[in-house]
Amino acid sequence: MLRRSPLVLLAAAAALALSACGGSSPADGIVGGSSSAAPSGSASGGDSGGGVLRVASEGTYSPFTYHDQADGGKLTGYDVDVITAVGQKMGMQVEFTDVTWDAIFAGLEAGRYDVIANQVTVNPERQALYDFSTPYTTSTGAIITRADDTSITSLQSLAGKTTAQSLTSNWAQVAKDAGADVEGVEGFAQAVTLLKQGRVDATVNDDLAALDYLKTTGDTSVKVAAKTTDTSQQAFALAKGSELTPKVDEALAELKADGTLAQISQKYFGEDVSG
Repeated sequence: MLRRSPLVLLAAAAALALSACGGSSPADGIVGGSSSAAPSGSASGGDSGGGVLRVASEGTYSPFTYHDQADGGKLTGYDVDVITAVGQKMGMQVEFTDVTWDAIFAGLEAGRYDVIANQVTVNPERQALYDFSTPYTTSTGAIITRADDTSITSLQSLAGKTTAQSLTSNWAQVAKDAGADVEGVEGFAQAVTLLKQGRVDATVNDDLAALDYLKTTGDTSVKVAAKTTDTSQQAFALAKGSELTPKVDEALAELKADGTLAQISQKYFGEDVSG
């Protein structure tokens, strides 16, 4: 949320660390376990060469990280497939943990996992605090409204409107900068629910997530009313100075060269979005 494009303030990052300590979920927001997408083992700190790569993702952000109920609740998605392939290139087992977005960076800072794989947008504020891999997704933003709403046709139209956003996501800042009153939610699914209930006017999110939602659900009660003009890049986030960062980059370069990233993109989006 990608988690994903525009600015997140340093103050927000500080607030994030504090909020994670008082979250309602156990273990500072950790709400799930490992996925069958890759073999898992005991968390060993992310040492390369036979170690465990501990990965955090929301598990609620289709098509990037979500639990497929048609497949026994298995964690799957674009980001899951990409980081799993990265782990295989690195010779590491991949262990996934579901973490709420508002607690995900605090867990990284606390060393609970090695990498965040959840469509994290690269921006200067985050780069000052964390390492980022080579980007593996390029996207734009989308403004989703109810299908019968003709009052929102651009980002500027959000002035005076209410949007539903994860408060620490870049999309919350985009909406605020446009003059919207932002109501906090846990993720995209909850934002769409509030929108359909008429409790908010819109939600801003990654265009790939929005288009996938419309395609897979057939929901005609909402629409993409407009797109943002800027593009953004998403990457894996790691702790500042992590020894794993260059190894992840090397693996991504190999996956780009051998066509694996393009194949994963085609699987979920019908086109190569890896940039």
